[in-house]
Amino acid sequence: MLNVHLVPHSHDDVGWLKTVDQYYYGGETGIQRAGVQYILDSVIPQLYADPAKRFIYVEVAFFYRWWKQQSDRTKKVVTQLVNEGRLEFVNGGWCMNDEATTHYNPIIDQMTLGFQFLNDTFGECARPRVAWHIDPFGHSREQASLFAQMGFDGFFFGRLDYQDKKDRENRREMEQVWRASANLAKPNADLFTGVLPNGYNPPSRLCWDVLCTDDPIKDDKGMEEYNVDEIVSYFIQIAHRQQSNGSDVNVFYSTPSCYLYQLNKANLTWSVKSDDFFPYADGAHMFWTGYFTSRPALKRYERLSNNFLQVCNQLEVLADSAANSGPYGVGDSSVLKRAMGVAQHHDAVSGTEKQHVADDYGKMLAKGWEACEVLVSNALSALSGMKQNYIFCNKLNISVCPRVEELGKFTVTLYNPLARSVDVYVRIPVNGSDYSVADPRGSSVLKEVVPVSDFTKAVREDRGYALNELVFPVRVPALGFSTYSVSRKSASSVLSKLVRSVKRHQNQGQNQLAIENEYIQVLFDADTGLMKEIENRQKNFSLPVNQNFHWYVASSGDQKSSQASGAYIFRPEQQTPFPMAKSVKTYTVQTDLFQEVYQNFTSWCSQVIRLYKNQKFVELEWTVGPIPVGDHIGKEVISRFDTPLKTDGIFYTDSNGREILRRRRDYRPTWKLNQTEPVAGNYYPVNTRIYMKDGKIQLTILTDRSQGGSSIKDGSLELMVHRRLLFDDNRGVGEALSEPGYDGKGLVVRGKHLIFLDTVDASADLHRPQAQAEYMAPWIIMSEGSGTPYSTQLNHLSEFSALKQDLPHNLHLLTLARWDSQSFLIRLEHQFEIGESSVYSKPVTVDLANVFSAFEITSIEEMSLGVNQRKADESRLIWETGRESQGVKSASHGGDNSEHTVVLNPMEIRTFRVHIQHR
Repeated sequence: MLNVHLVPHSHDDVGWLKTVDQYYYGGETGIQRAGVQYILDSVIPQLYADPAKRFIYVEVAFFYRWWKQQSDRTKKVVTQLVNEGRLEFVNGGWCMNDEATTHYNPIIDQMTLGFQFLNDTFGECARPRVAWHIDPFGHSREQASLFAQMGFDGFFFGRLDYQDKKDRENRREMEQVWRASANLAKPNADLFTGVLPNGYNPPSRLCWDVLCTDDPIKDDKGMEEYNVDEIVSYFIQIAHRQQSNGSDVNVFYSTPSCYLYQLNKANLTWSVKSDDFFPYADGAHMFWTGYFTSRPALKRYERLSNNFLQVCNQLEVLADSAANSGPYGVGDSSVLKRAMGVAQHHDAVSGTEKQHVADDYGKMLAKGWEACEVLVSNALSALSGMKQNYIFCNKLNISVCPRVEELGKFTVTLYNPLARSVDVYVRIPVNGSDYSVADPRGSSVLKEVVPVSDFTKAVREDRGYALNELVFPVRVPALGFSTYSVSRKSASSVLSKLVRSVKRHQNQGQNQLAIENEYIQVLFDADTGLMKEIENRQKNFSLPVNQNFHWYVASSGDQKSSQASGAYIFRPEQQTPFPMAKSVKTYTVQTDLFQEVYQNFTSWCSQVIRLYKNQKFVELEWTVGPIPVGDHIGKEVISRFDTPLKTDGIFYTDSNGREILRRRRDYRPTWKLNQTEPVAGNYYPVNTRIYMKDGKIQLTILTDRSQGGSSIKDGSLELMVHRRLLFDDNRGVGEALSEPGYDGKGLVVRGKHLIFLDTVDASADLHRPQAQAEYMAPWIIMSEGSGTPYSTQLNHLSEFSALKQDLPHNLHLLTLARWDSQSFLIRLEHQFEIGESSVYSKPVTVDLANVFSAFEITSIEEMSLGVNQRKADESRLIWETGRESQGVKSASHGGDNSEHTVVLNPMEIRTFRVHIQHR
């Protein structure tokens, strides 16, 4: 028999053409006829009425909303259907997340959020067994690795490159085992993976959705147009074409997990894949690599929101109930958790939604920030013993914080969510010209007051009035805070102070322009003003590095292919971009704390190249926009770094911020590529870093958000920072990607690239911890005045750490969060890969009982990555690959010599649910 599994399923975008609310309620029918609540309202009675029927559901964000509105009777029916396996949850995250522009931390969080709701509501019967990503536009290796670590038996998706798909169909390898980690012991990251033959659509002529136009089944034999025999015959042909063995066809309603179980019982041998599925193209000139950068401001806001959510989660644990209820109101982390869950959707952070939907995502995140600001205020007051008039300055990147600018006295508190102490520099917009700064112990801190840059004034226009920026270094303890006191000095001797500390001058005509600190020197061309060389002063070598901004002409669609650049697709008109400028206007600012070169490329593109004292990287802070389109030409803007490194077509990008993948220009590891787009077809997602190297030297660039990047020629790296387009790319969104910005004139985007130049052997020691420090940066909270005591029983603390000592350099505290009213989550992560560091690529042991000073762990239980089953209970299906024995269970941790002492191997994440006693 040929068994045909029919899988009725939903495909409910958590925002795309309509907002989440509009999709749920079925509003805005003029945009799209779709209403999620009606799907569930109609499916449940059908399932209840016919025991043969099955249905799978994916997006918990929608189901959570629907469930809250149901009667007790309906809830009882749904629970019965779940227990019988006829309503099955697949994937089970808050959304079906994007895989290119998402960071692994919020991916794990949004999956855990969905799992928690399903487990709390239905128990073990609702635990998803199968990952289901039928719509994301390409698939990352790290995503598959995370799914495997969450206990999934298999993974099904719908989109892969059209050439890859044709090759797989010819070789009959639409299903195989994906070896999704180069570091984790087999089979911890092995995942059976199947490609759906028609994407998320049924075969031709068999589509009976409300939006389809195929003929309905007419089953009355007395009718003239009776067509059952014809449709059944056609169906059998389609079934045999898909799977030719077997004689008679047995058709039944099923689910992906049932299909997977039967496939596993067949005991077949499968091929193995170890690369990823990027980039994705659905035609010769149709590479979906533009969305790696689309909506760059939203991408940065999402990354910052994750940063703030981790701060919020941690303080909710450290301050206990005082965080949720205190002098500032009711603090709540769940609002931002759910908003971040929605933001991971494959039409959210990806940038592929309509403009009004992108605005709605931003609004949801902003509401989450407001709720967390209350929680953070409550927690900091409780922990410090002092009630403050807290001020959250959320526009410091454009030197705007009106409530602080005029103050003569204020404090600056930084909370550090990393489990190791950090040294950073703070820049505060002020109107005074001279200030004193004291650290938590009252000692004076070296500081500088510098004028707000001309570039920044142009960006912020009427939104800020600060004339200057106060800059000073801070040290913040691990998992804790430091409070610095700032006082404005009198106006006397202000002029001499500025003249002494700030050397700002135009640079045209100089013989040599350079900035330097003890680790790095950056040289600039005296004629062009462009960067020309970086020197590693510690190791006494230098590399010519020319950095400039360029822009590609965005295709408007031509007679040959009619394919335009759009929100999804990147298609440059020519393969060579235009340089933004051949020479730039520059001026320098040199102080005891930092040195800067300001570069003005055009009226809409500028950059500050900055070296702080004691930092081992060069900071490039760029400002791009509004991109002009008065010439009726869409533009895709890149920052490009050209060097003489001999790279032989090889460069490296991260996968969702974790493992590094080797890329080779015009090449795919598992199939023969016919390259039709030499630029767009070589672009890859860059979540946190991209680098290139020769035998000795490595140039690494860290990003502050997800961007598209590549090496189009040897010795060169480029990152797309902004794009503004005039045509739709005909992939459904129905709008050109031309963001209006706050004033309707076009979006201005500001961001940072951090540049490391070091030996190949030493580079990971630098970029690994710094990438963590960027996405888990210290959070800055101001306060006016000196405050009042929180309680008569508490002493005032101006410095606090929740750890007894810093965690080892190769260990990262990924999660510290409340789980329920009784328990908490701790996730630990080894942040180095095997072999990339001679010092840190080794197993690390930690005694959890001796880590935290703020609380004592009273019990501990290891869980799966998604926290929906005990690690000891985890058992996944075994797949024969013909290469090696895979064993039945995940590799054990023989090094764990007690329940509190745990060993982590390179790239391993371990998740614990704990009970604690606050000290």
